[in-house]
Amino acid sequence: MINKAEKNITDVLSQIKDGATIMIGGFGTAGQPAELIDGLINLGVKDLVIINNNAGNGDHGLAKLLKTGAVRKIICSFPRQSDSWVFDELYHAGKIELELVPQGNLACRIQAAGMGLGAVYTPTGFGTLLAEGKETREIDGKHYVLEYPIKADFALIKASRGDRWGNLVYRKSARNFGPIMAMAADVTIAQVSETVELGALDPEHIITPGIFVQHVVQIQPASTESASAELSNTATTATA
Repeated sequence: MINKAEKNITDVLSQIKDGATIMIGGFGTAGQPAELIDGLINLGVKDLVIINNNAGNGDHGLAKLLKTGAVRKIICSFPRQSDSWVFDELYHAGKIELELVPQGNLACRIQAAGMGLGAVYTPTGFGTLLAEGKETREIDGKHYVLEYPIKADFALIKASRGDRWGNLVYRKSARNFGPIMAMAADVTIAQVSETVELGALDPEHIITPGIFVQHVVQIQPASTESASAELSNTATTATA
């Protein structure tokens, strides 16, 4: 019987070792698997390569992980914002390496890994410093840059509901990078607010099929105050 539902975060995360490459879902704090990140911090692993849309907010979640010094390199599209002081301090001190990738290219390269593509040509970045040293090509009169897939050993993502087969549905904008990261990692660990019985999820609403998920960990829903804060942050990010 297939049962990917797990009860202990520590047991699930214990397979992550020093030097691992980890994708972490989230657009800012919306859809960020905060409890899985806390579990990763408690694990004490180091020399990590993290792939995320940004480089953390404030002193919690991803920023909290960076602050421990466990991250050797971060690949992201939006490292600098008003509350990214943890990353700023580490970067200016030469304690973390940054690979800056435009957001569309980041998504495209993750998708390429998930779909088994060898590489993709994208117009984004052509003629800029981001294209230096990379192969370029003119196709139908337009210039493109060759970009290679981004894959990971693990993906830590957050969904709204899941079943024991690993099928997932998301809540609104918390969906963001989760679905494509799940496809591009060797092992995907999803935290969910609710685990439901098989058949309870409408097949038409399932965004991430269980074939891409190895573990599902149910986390008690955040308080109303925390949920409101997340929605407020999402709205602010979108407006910005």
